[in-house]
Amino acid sequence: MASPLNVLMVGTGEYTTGFVGGGASGSDKKVGVVGLSMFDLRRRGKVGKLGMVGVNGTKFPAIREHLNKNITQVYNNLDTSFESFPADNAKDPDSYKAAIDALQPGDAITIFTPDTTHYPIALYAIERKIHVMITKPAVKELAHHIALLEAAEKHGVYVYIEHHKRFDPAYADAKHRAKKLGDFNYFYSYMSQPKSQLQTFAAWAGIDSDISYYLNSHHVDICDSMVSQLGYVPVKVSASASTGVAVSLGCHEKTEDTISLLVHWQKEDDPTKHATGVYTASWTAPQKAGVHSNQYFHYLAQGGEIRIDQAKRGYDIAEDSAGQLMWYNPFYMKYAPDEDGNFAGQSGYGYVSIEKFVDGCRAVNAGTLTPKDLDAKGLPTLRNTIATTAILEAGRRSIDEKREVKIEKKDGQWRLV
Repeated sequence: MASPLNVLMVGTGEYTTGFVGGGASGSDKKVGVVGLSMFDLRRRGKVGKLGMVGVNGTKFPAIREHLNKNITQVYNNLDTSFESFPADNAKDPDSYKAAIDALQPGDAITIFTPDTTHYPIALYAIERKIHVMITKPAVKELAHHIALLEAAEKHGVYVYIEHHKRFDPAYADAKHRAKKLGDFNYFYSYMSQPKSQLQTFAAWAGIDSDISYYLNSHHVDICDSMVSQLGYVPVKVSASASTGVAVSLGCHEKTEDTISLLVHWQKEDDPTKHATGVYTASWTAPQKAGVHSNQYFHYLAQGGEIRIDQAKRGYDIAEDSAGQLMWYNPFYMKYAPDEDGNFAGQSGYGYVSIEKFVDGCRAVNAGTLTPKDLDAKGLPTLRNTIATTAILEAGRRSIDEKREVKIEKKDGQWRLV
């Protein structure tokens, strides 16, 4: 039987703890996703020791109080204890190194930190034979993605990208149905979040990363997972950006509001067959749109089409305190406890994504699966997300260099031209 997995959570922000700016996030992740899922997986015996590392240790007392109030006291005293780095009276941007050094080969880390930090943190862990889960985007540069892949294969560890939309039941069903619809022809997606999110991301928005890396990464990956099974690869990208709103709200002068990527796809074994993908993302949507994430796509193929609108899901709530109609998404994370007061969100696709990583690590440690076996399952592993990184970097370069950027794949090797 596989042993419980020891996990270090790197990053203390909204997605890990739900703690932002001194209190609970104003988004739909008020108690986070990663931390809550790991605490429950520990209760279920799949996870062993838990740690958490950030830059500012002085936040940990308030984070522990937040978790106790919003998780322990809500879900039948669910244990939210963890070892923290750095000390509660210290600040250290390199504290992740000491925290990772305290782990053993076969342990794991989760990385939910600004995009530019993913590569050095992941590489540091991989070189110490630690399994790694990285929030999307994996990294910002194709060269870094390939370097991590080579290091992971050298050290025999599992690296998984947290593309949770792959486990959304509607999206997963769409991928299955796409196989029966013939050649890929056209894909259009849109995803946005309200302007208030720019307050949450003020430290890095437009500085370390952009809205395309943050949100387009979802649907670029979904599209790639649907069409790569049909033999399509991206061959060139052009992008454009809208500006003005984010800067007027106090963001860095380079912060774009909305980014659209135009991606040309080609069938590898038949270069006469082409398809088009358009992916748009924005973080300047109206404050009172009623949803945290507006998200939908349209897929057109030779033998049919698929449309998915995952913003409202037929579930709306009117509350005087909100002052408007709201649409929630319990299919992602179900925070309502069960009839006995326990956490009951194990079927949410946010939780499922994290559990898939934990199960994969435990199987590798037990010797029942290899990282290559997990690649073959079609999971969002480092190897299975190369095209997404290539497209996102090509889009960024297209905006910065004001040109179309080509993506070349030859003999299994990828590069941007």
